[in-house]
Amino acid sequence: QVQVVESGGGLVQPGGSLRLSCAASGRILNINVMAWHRQAPGKERELVAAITSGSNTNYADSVKGRFTISRDNAKNTVYLQMNSLKPEDTAVYYCSAEVRTWDYRTMPYWGKGTLVTVSS
Repeated sequence: QVQVVESGGGLVQPGGSLRLSCAASGRILNINVMAWHRQAPGKERELVAAITSGSNTNYADSVKGRFTISRDNAKNTVYLQMNSLKPEDTAVYYCSAEVRTWDYRTMPYWGKGTLVTVSS
């Protein structure tokens, strides 16, 4: 019914930058919150950044000043610009979208994740 697909992960050196993208498609009426989460090996999944349809944003303390979340409502797409990357940012990054579908039901949908590796 709704698909969420991330892209843009890869290997980057410490101090480098990456831009992640996430597109939602399907029977979408509108999307409220879109967010990025990450899960490092051996750790629990954590919220990295979130953005509402009105562009209000929220960031984890560990990424404030380095990561920027943005979205294109017309394209049902959210982005995560990651600068000054550190080895501890290494994780699988997941996108979530709180979607209201054509039947007026609202529920979260998740992508399958994209791997970001920060290493020299």
